[in-house]
Amino acid sequence: MKKPLLVIIVLGLIVFFTTVFTVDERQQVVILQFGDPVRIITEPGLHFKLPVPFQNIVTFDDRLLEYDVAPEEVLSKDKKSLIVDNYVRWKITDPLVFLKTVQAIPTAITRMDDIIYSELRRELGTHNMTEIITEAREEIMEKVTRNSDMATDQYGIKVVDVRIKRVDLPKENEQSIYARMEAERNRQANKFRSEGDEEAQKIRASTEKDKTIILAVAYKEAEEIRGEGEARALEIYAKAYNKDVDFYEFLRTLETYKKVIDDKTT
Repeated sequence: MKKPLLVIIVLGLIVFFTTVFTVDERQQVVILQFGDPVRIITEPGLHFKLPVPFQNIVTFDDRLLEYDVAPEEVLSKDKKSLIVDNYVRWKITDPLVFLKTVQAIPTAITRMDDIIYSELRRELGTHNMTEIITEAREEIMEKVTRNSDMATDQYGIKVVDVRIKRVDLPKENEQSIYARMEAERNRQANKFRSEGDEEAQKIRASTEKDKTIILAVAYKEAEEIRGEGEARALEIYAKAYNKDVDFYEFLRTLETYKKVIDDKTT
């Protein structure tokens, strides 16, 4: 009596554990019946299915996924070779389509890699190197993301974001690029120095002109003042002479003696 009961309990446990399963918030599940998909489960919680081998489950990640793309060489519009290192954020939006087309994440990454590299190469080829490095990078990556997302929709994949981490020059091109950049900077520096020297010469010439004018005006005014002073002095001398001629002659004689006789005269 006990043995058949034990067998029934064991069989019941086996049936229970092969029919009941849980889906957490990080997962989405496709239920297969004899290899054909019959149901998709995206809600977390406890779920039921037929026991194996009638039905089994395939689990896919429901989170935002990310992978680094290996650095690749692309050619810009101005024929500059660039080594582009980028990464991709993506997620599985339709697990059934995903299962039918690519089946697993490694295969999906391979397909996305081909699509994104093609879009990146095509879009970067319409921009110059300076635009890729600085000015238009945000706009370029938004367009690459949008086109890549449209191309991967057939695999049940949504490309959320494509971003460039780093842009480098090929090793064999670095020296020549740096030399051209240095030559351009030197050309601009020489131009600025030449313009500065020209402006300095203009300022010095203007200053010399102003100096000459100021000195001439000052000399003229000084001569006018000196002439007025001498005229005034003569007028004063004349008035003094007319008032007392003898005293004036005596005063002039003393001034003459003072000039002729010095301290060494005995």
